[in-house]
Amino acid sequence: MNKKAETPKGGITVKDILSGEQASLVIALLVLCAVATVLAPVFLTTTNVMNVLRQTSLIAIAGIGMVMIILMGEIDLSIGSTQALVGILCVWTLNATGSMVVAIVASLALGVLLGLINGLLVTKARLNSLIATLGTMAIFRGIAFVTTNAVSIQSKVPSFDTVGTGYFGPFPIPVVLTIALFAAFYYVLHHTAFGRYIYAIGGNVNASRLSGLPVEKMKIQIFVMGSVFAAISAIILASRMSSGQPNAGVGFELQVVAAVILGGISLTGGVGTLTGAFIGMLILGVLDNSLILLNVNSFYHDIARGAVIIIAVYLDGARRRNLQKKLIKATE
Repeated sequence: MNKKAETPKGGITVKDILSGEQASLVIALLVLCAVATVLAPVFLTTTNVMNVLRQTSLIAIAGIGMVMIILMGEIDLSIGSTQALVGILCVWTLNATGSMVVAIVASLALGVLLGLINGLLVTKARLNSLIATLGTMAIFRGIAFVTTNAVSIQSKVPSFDTVGTGYFGPFPIPVVLTIALFAAFYYVLHHTAFGRYIYAIGGNVNASRLSGLPVEKMKIQIFVMGSVFAAISAIILASRMSSGQPNAGVGFELQVVAAVILGGISLTGGVGTLTGAFIGMLILGVLDNSLILLNVNSFYHDIARGAVIIIAVYLDGARRRNLQKKLIKATE
């Protein structure tokens, strides 16, 4: 039996948030925040909350692209390496031209190119996206190390720091950008034909082809968009560090995938919402921040992230089994 695409109709209401899976995510987030506040009272200070949002913005921006990729039944493991390679190009271009506009345009163009490579490998070469992007992850990371001789490139334009550390009113610029992108692509996913096609293809790719949907074209577009979002996060990270580093983004792809799956996006595609994914990203961001405030050894951070990945995959499997049971009952 083929799995039906679960396309949310209309907007998310208060009733939606207070019922079902999203309610569990919200409760988990609130409990985590409460525990963090008890163990580290500084957690709820304005400065720390802004730090949590600023840090989560990197995962959230790249996560928007990952949500669309996974909804189509694919995956992109190269976004961490993309983050490193784009960051290097961004700083190099910035130093060579002195123009942030030129550097940002060049960075986004590289994101388009890297996403196009992934999309063509999956659609034209017919490679499994897990294998294809695992390969490009290694290739992109290798290029980053070769082009820099494994040495970071420092920014020579002081104003570049503003992109990653500046404020728009009382809010960090990356947070404002995240909110704007979230709002725009929430509308795209839930209120446009393009979004419905994403859910349809992820729900049943063969039926989508028979229905005349441009499956290959859409997959290429989504991989390009995913890499562009990763490029945006790379620009912010490079600005924050005032440098382009070949080892930037190591393990970043796992954090993004874990947050997205934890938020209810099914690995098999066609099921989940951007709102749920965003809550999952906040949970992961609060967890990381709490461990830092509690001075937990960084090695334990990796253990915690690994545990989150396992839990997220388990929950995804449980959701699929429940959906299958509902479909079977509906057909009886």
